[in-house]
Amino acid sequence: MFHSRLLASAALGALLLGATPAVTFAETPPDTLIQAWSIDDIISLDPAEIFEFTPAEMAGNSYETLIGYDPMNVSDVFGKAAESWTVSDDGKTLSFTMKPDRTFASGNPITAEDAVFSLVRAVKLDKSPAFIIGQLGITPDNVEDMIVQTGPMTFDFKMDKAYSPSLVLYCLTATIASVVDKQLVMQHEVDGDYGYGWLKTNYAGSGPFTIKDWRPNEAVIMERNPNYSGDAPAMARIIYRHIPETATQRLLLEKGDIDIARNLTAVDIAALEDNADIKIENGVKGSLYYLGLNQKNEYLSKPEVRQAMKYLIDYDTIANTIMAGKVKVHQAFLPEGFLGAVNDNPFSLDVEKAKALLAEAGLADGFTVTMDTRNTPEITAMAQAMQQTLAQAGIKLEIIPGDGKQTLTKYRARNHDIYIGRWGPDFQDPHTNASTFAYNPDNADDAASKPLAWRNAWDIPELTAETDAAMLEADADKRADMYVDEQKYVMENGPFVIYAQEIEVAGQRANVNGMIIGPSFNDNNFAGVTK
Repeated sequence: MFHSRLLASAALGALLLGATPAVTFAETPPDTLIQAWSIDDIISLDPAEIFEFTPAEMAGNSYETLIGYDPMNVSDVFGKAAESWTVSDDGKTLSFTMKPDRTFASGNPITAEDAVFSLVRAVKLDKSPAFIIGQLGITPDNVEDMIVQTGPMTFDFKMDKAYSPSLVLYCLTATIASVVDKQLVMQHEVDGDYGYGWLKTNYAGSGPFTIKDWRPNEAVIMERNPNYSGDAPAMARIIYRHIPETATQRLLLEKGDIDIARNLTAVDIAALEDNADIKIENGVKGSLYYLGLNQKNEYLSKPEVRQAMKYLIDYDTIANTIMAGKVKVHQAFLPEGFLGAVNDNPFSLDVEKAKALLAEAGLADGFTVTMDTRNTPEITAMAQAMQQTLAQAGIKLEIIPGDGKQTLTKYRARNHDIYIGRWGPDFQDPHTNASTFAYNPDNADDAASKPLAWRNAWDIPELTAETDAAMLEADADKRADMYVDEQKYVMENGPFVIYAQEIEVAGQRANVNGMIIGPSFNDNNFAGVTK
């Protein structure tokens, strides 16, 4: 491990030194895929903690979840680490059988013990994504009774209620359901931490690539897993370079110093369209851009102010100018393509209507408020556009820039006024977004469950009960109608200004083929990439 990491670090150093905007054209190595991306949102490499876009993509290429699906047809669900499963007569237990004769990157065999350990560990650690399993009635106190090994390659997954089997299976496609190498992880356990301190910056999976090195705000190196059970990737390694400046990404791509640029702006995309050495690939994501309005703020907690904010966003300018080709206007919490998604967009820029609402709230002269903003060019540009339109109604917006980790940490502690963010579904069932935008079982500061409604201090017991009911509805049409009603309620009353659905764009060298842009970032796949 140490030797390979040393070699990887040396390789990275050589590539970083030889690939700055000042150097002349230099093709990337034929067996290495080099990407430029803003990767400052990485907080952890532990699948039990990963809850951000960048590390989710890395986990999707280096770990195997219990269940998978075809990213081009998400209804096509299949076993990944699991081979098969059955549902009990009462609908409360799924019995899984693991695929035989497979190993982790370490060479250790993959067994049911690893699967049970991975799920129990994730629930016990109780990090941000733990609610994905916890919403099925599984808690740190009961998890060892609910997820139980029944044989060398079999285990039972028990729940407190008969949830829709498809919902449960989609939950087990999420990053938190990645199977980790128990033997390797527990070699690094300290004071009963389930190896958390070690796995936060290391790797213990079985996917097509391994994670060899992470240098915060600099780079991540992934290498081909020699023990991967599937087809061996053509690329020996993938290198993510942290390059937040989009103009630099574009220049490096044009020069051939990188293979893929991940943060190109609308201007960059337009400038590259006639370059025969570059091709633009895109795919609609489930990710949504939104504003979170903290209900602890005396102004934002007023219903009329929440409504006014939704009439002070220039949706069309954002979608057609600032983010042209990278988003489409969307205002409901379920992305287009999900069961029950509402695709109507009832709000548009209307300053006079917003002023009237502010006057109703007793704020005819406006007020001052802050917005925590990740300091990437596009987020900054959108925040500045909002600053201008809010000012037309007398709202003075102070933009507080920070990197991804800084802004997320503050938001998760609900110490913000307004947060401009991007939210991606954790799995391909409508409950994934309903359970965060329309669900808050405990609004206390020390609550165990902390969905987006909690982060914005929105206390909604009735809507929470409706969300619970929707996840138990067996009739798909009735279930869809329930989510339609929830979305309309949140659009009218909620502390969220949802304004766009993402279209992911990747600028690639013409010789790069086989990248899959999936509906979620953990679906983006590089195992089939060739150059």
